Order: sequence, then structure tokens, then C-alpha cells
Amino acid sequence: MASPKEPVLPLKDLLVVAIEQAVAAPTCTVRLADAGARVIKIERAGGETARHYDRAVKGTSAYFAWLNRGKESTVLDIKDEADRALVERLVAQADVFVQNLAPGATERLGLGSAALVARYPRLIAVDIVGYAQDTSFRDMRAYDMLIQAESGLCAVTGTPDAPVKVGVSIADVATGMTAHAAILEALIERAATGRGRAIEIAMFDVMADLMSVPLLHHDYATKPTPRAGLSHAAIYPYGAFACRDGEIVAVVQNPQEWARFCAGVLGRPDLTRDSRFADNPSRVANREALDAIIKPIFAAETKARMIEKLERHQLAWSNVSQVADLSSHPALRRIDVAIPDGLFRSVGSPSRRDLQPGPVPALGQHTDAIRAEFAGKP
Repeated sequence: MASPKEPVLPLKDLLVVAIEQAVAAPTCTVRLADAGARVIKIERAGGETARHYDRAVKGTSAYFAWLNRGKESTVLDIKDEADRALVERLVAQADVFVQNLAPGATERLGLGSAALVARYPRLIAVDIVGYAQDTSFRDMRAYDMLIQAESGLCAVTGTPDAPVKVGVSIADVATGMTAHAAILEALIERAATGRGRAIEIAMFDVMADLMSVPLLHHDYATKPTPRAGLSHAAIYPYGAFACRDGEIVAVVQNPQEWARFCAGVLGRPDLTRDSRFADNPSRVANREALDAIIKPIFAAETKARMIEKLERHQLAWSNVSQVADLSSHPALRRIDVAIPDGLFRSVGSPSRRDLQPGPVPALGQHTDAIRAEFAGKP
């Protein structure tokens, strides 16, 4: 029998040093580790923030288990002279340095991205911050929910009665993914020029980019974006509809789908001739009147019956799943990941189907080995 094909690891010769905590920077570096980079994670005594959020996964925090596979953990006091010298030796050998400490903390220690790239021109150094450091908000503390609220995301999320935050750490995760992409671009650039780059990724900038459509509606159409719950604020019908035995999401995005929806699902082909519903902007403006027609039709049928109609007329739909449904979903891919107290079933990498995940490290597991390895480095 042929042996399993070894995965291609395009970053296997790279060294990444990270002074990271919580979610944003670890989201970035776990993607680098998955692609084969050696990621040395520097933690303070007692461990970084995410180690202490919970003990859900056999004693390990769910956040930490999720975002720290394949990394090496070393405990250092970066304010201590000897440990600070070791950090410098690590960074001198590194291809990439990532940090998301409080504003100004790394600059005071000479570990800001600009200072590091000045000393080590091939280094790609990334500062993940809450707000761009050339703005008046530069010193603001920035946690995921704070950035969601400050960027206006909460203003367009929730029900008409109440704004809410997104139920996962979307600001942190999107920032980490943006940093990951920026590092890959910088690596390509370095291959061509031989020079690294200082990179600043601000959480607020990332969320402002995600808010582009509501912002453009405000700036150019003087049009507010309402909180629409499980409906789309700018496209209709596009949302959850209650059947006799549960909810499904149904979607109509173009004139052809609208015609099929009216005739095949609602049994109301006449609606395509109703001027109130002639095009998407009209349907959005007359949402309540259209709801009064659609909702009773769905409410009278079972989910299975309405799904059958949507499928037969080539219209998109989804279930309104609970977390328990996700856990057993037939499309969910899982991987086994080692943690200090055993194995757990994690979500498979969305970008690396052949991932063979490294273990999640215990606190300081690699400190002695790293001290020994880098003791003689220049």
C-alpha cells in the first residue's frame, strides 16, 4: 500500500517569533504554523491572556486550543535584561516577527516594527494594533467588542429594537487574517527585493473596510442601513421564514429568481406585476407589505415542503442551525489536535485540506530548549 502523500509546506524554512496574546495575532500565526513555519510564541510567566478564558477543552481554553497548534511556547520576561537579549537573538534570526501587545509597549522596548526592520532589513515585522498609530485614537485600548461597537458594526447588526455584536470575535479574526495576507505579500516582495517590511495592521481599519457598504450608502445615498435581524438589509426576500416546524432562510437576488419564487414557491405569479415589488429596491422599501404575503405561505407548510419547492425552482436556502447542528453537520471537517491532556476534535483548516496539525504547547514547554539553541547566536 502506498504511503500517504506528505503535505506541501511552503513556509517550512521560515522562523516566526511572536509576542502575542488573545485572538488577533494568534489567528495570523496559526496559519503560518499550519503552512510549516516554525512559530516561537513568547509568553509571560503565567501564560498569555487566552490561556485563562476557560478550561473547556480537557482543561485547556477553547480559544487557546483553537489558535495555538503547531507552535512552541517559551516563557520570557521581556523586561529582564537577559531575557530581552534572548528575544533580540531570536528576532535577529527570524523571518517574521508579530506582536499585539498594548499600544506603545514594544516601542518602549525597541521591538516596534519600524525599529526592528531598521536593525534587521530582511525582517518582516508586524504590529497588530487597535487603531492606526498616526491617529488620535492610537493609545486607545482595543478589544474585539470595543472595535465592533466603535466601527459601527453593532449599529447594523441585531434587531430593529437592539444592536448586538457578532457572536464570534469577528474583529480579532478578520484582523489576524488580514495580517496573515499582508505577511504573505511581504514574503513575495522580499523574494524579489531582498528586503523585509514594517507592517501595521489596525483592527479599526479592518472593520471599517468590512463596513464599506453601509458607509457608502450613508455617504452617497443618504441611506441608513437598518438592523434587520435574520434578514438582509439591502436585498429582499433574503432572510429567515418560519414554517410549521422551524425556520429556513430563503434567498432571491435577481429578477429571474424573483419570478421563480413568486410562481413556484408562493404560487403568486401576479406579484411580478405588482409595482411595489418590481425590483429589489422596491421590495426592500415595501418589505412589510411583502412580508405580509410571504410569511403566511411559509407558516402553513413544513420545512421539508418549502425546501422541496425552493430546490425544484433552483432557489437558494439554508437551515437556521444551532451550535449542536454544526457539531454534527455533514459538511463539517474535523482534525485531531494534541493538547497537554490528550486529543481534541478541532475544525479542519479551511485552506489546508491536507493539514497534519502540530500539538498545542503547554506553557513554557520549549523554554529550556530555545534558551539552549539560541544561547550562542549573534
